[in-house]
Amino acid sequence: MSLFTDIEPDQPRRRRGGLVGWSILLVAILGIGVVALVPAPYVIEQPGPVFDTLSDVQFQGKSVPMIDIPSQKTYPTSGSLDMLTVTIQGNRQDQLSWAEVAGAWLDPSKAVEPIDAIYPLGESVQDSNKQGAQDMVNSQRQAVAAALTDLGYRFDTTLIVSDTSKGYPAAGVLKANDTIVSLNGETFKDVNALRAAIAKNGTSKPAIMVIKRGGKEQTVQITPVLSADTGSGAARVPVLGIIVGNEYNFPFDVKIQLENVGGPSAGMMFALGIIDKLTPGALNGGQKVAGTGTIDASGVVGPIGGIRQKMYGARAAGASWFLAPKDNCDEVVGHVPSGLTVYSTGTLKQSLTALKAISTGKGRSALPVCTAP
Repeated sequence: MSLFTDIEPDQPRRRRGGLVGWSILLVAILGIGVVALVPAPYVIEQPGPVFDTLSDVQFQGKSVPMIDIPSQKTYPTSGSLDMLTVTIQGNRQDQLSWAEVAGAWLDPSKAVEPIDAIYPLGESVQDSNKQGAQDMVNSQRQAVAAALTDLGYRFDTTLIVSDTSKGYPAAGVLKANDTIVSLNGETFKDVNALRAAIAKNGTSKPAIMVIKRGGKEQTVQITPVLSADTGSGAARVPVLGIIVGNEYNFPFDVKIQLENVGGPSAGMMFALGIIDKLTPGALNGGQKVAGTGTIDASGVVGPIGGIRQKMYGARAAGASWFLAPKDNCDEVVGHVPSGLTVYSTGTLKQSLTALKAISTGKGRSALPVCTAP
């Protein structure tokens, strides 16, 4: 009897223990599910569309050359000179779930960034898009300037105020269409040089700016403030709160036709595409080459965001070669997709040298590559 009395009373307790265990597991699963759907304060950067600067694109409902130089003799091209884009998934108005963020963390072609790093507090998606559109216009103008300068053409340039940012020192002082003649006695060929002069001025004293408005020159004083804290750890720099564009008096018209793409990172590839069209032979030797990088009128190539996503986008589009700004090398090392060879570049001249080596197969081993610090 003792055998049965020792076992029988335990049966209900085991059933109750099993029910409790399953209940805890179910609650845990439901909890994870609920948390996964909670909005996360992050956005996802992922590879965006790839555009060949040598080919046709859809523009205002028509298929047109991305780079069109109607009044000049142009030459046949081959292969591709691809510019890359990054797509941002999520924003303050449409936040991602933790499940989406977790999935992106596991995908090497994607990056998870704090919302504040992409959309600073006080800046709407519309504001960001507006700045991106102006940056694209500037990059196109500077690309034309860099390409024509490399080809030996000379031309004049001016800086024009496109808009001012509410809450910053320039608001109410400068107006759209003001021409910036000088700042602290310096004149400038491009926006990057103006930004450097504002940073040099600092925030402890006013910058003396000469502008032209309605055909008349006048002098204004504006004290810069530090840029907004994006939460990304990026250094804050002195700014006036102005959106400035370059106006160049080019010797002939170069049209770059591209819709719904913002930012300055395609500048170098635009410049290479222009040079390829205006010179005999194919710069790339008919191969598929991709690249990214800002460019200024003097041909200096600058760093960009989303370099890892752009490398994956290039490889997916079939490129074998990639030109990366040297200042992005720390993000490149250890993250190059299989089958892609990456060369670093700091100037338009270096990019042209790389294309010559890629085209001929000679001198590739001597090209600069990204190495670990």
